[in-house]
Amino acid sequence: MDVDAAIGAALRAGRGVLDEESGKRVLAANGIGVPASMSVAGPDGAADAFAGLSPPLVAKVVSPDIVHKSDVGGVKVGIGSAAELESALREIESAARAHTDDIEGYLVEEMAPAGHEVVVGGSTDPTFGPVVMFGLGGIFVEVFADVAFRVCPIAPVDAREMIDELKAVKLLRGARGGIRASEEAIVDTLLKVGGEGGMMLSLEGKVTEIDINPLIVSGNGAVAVDARFVLKRD
Repeated sequence: MDVDAAIGAALRAGRGVLDEESGKRVLAANGIGVPASMSVAGPDGAADAFAGLSPPLVAKVVSPDIVHKSDVGGVKVGIGSAAELESALREIESAARAHTDDIEGYLVEEMAPAGHEVVVGGSTDPTFGPVVMFGLGGIFVEVFADVAFRVCPIAPVDAREMIDELKAVKLLRGARGGIRASEEAIVDTLLKVGGEGGMMLSLEGKVTEIDINPLIVSGNGAVAVDARFVLKRD
């Protein structure tokens, strides 16, 4: 993927962020796992999308006006047939229309394997420059704020220390019979965001913030199911 072209197109369109599909392509180009997906213009594209993917599926609205898609009914999960997908897309469209007329389409993805929801992010601190963040993801990042930060670039030892710093680290390590998250996958993702040559450094001056939330971490890997890149504007 031509990352500069994607960023340029977004800025020319007057946008300060990459759309989710473009953001995930940037992640994939940097070696971070993302779900197999297809974009459709509307519910009439459900059959083709279903035929090209392996269920269960997730459907999401794509709109520059909707950031938190779940909050407005813009996401449906566990879709198991073409008919269910068409119905889900119509429900999403109806819900989204209550908030915006600017609907660019819909993203249909394969569901990630079961695992822990974590967040990996990067931002530009006015004093320290690029920093990387790790913590519990999904709604937990706002509820518990259980996160750790480091200044970029980080090394593997820094990434492991960030994991250890979480209050909920025992959950990631399979407390009470739960799933044991792959710490190697977490470390790998942290390095690809905040390590030497990671995205926070390779895209410095172009991107001011990266938010991978959630990153679903299972026992043998990690998949980014949502991605947000905030662009630097002149």
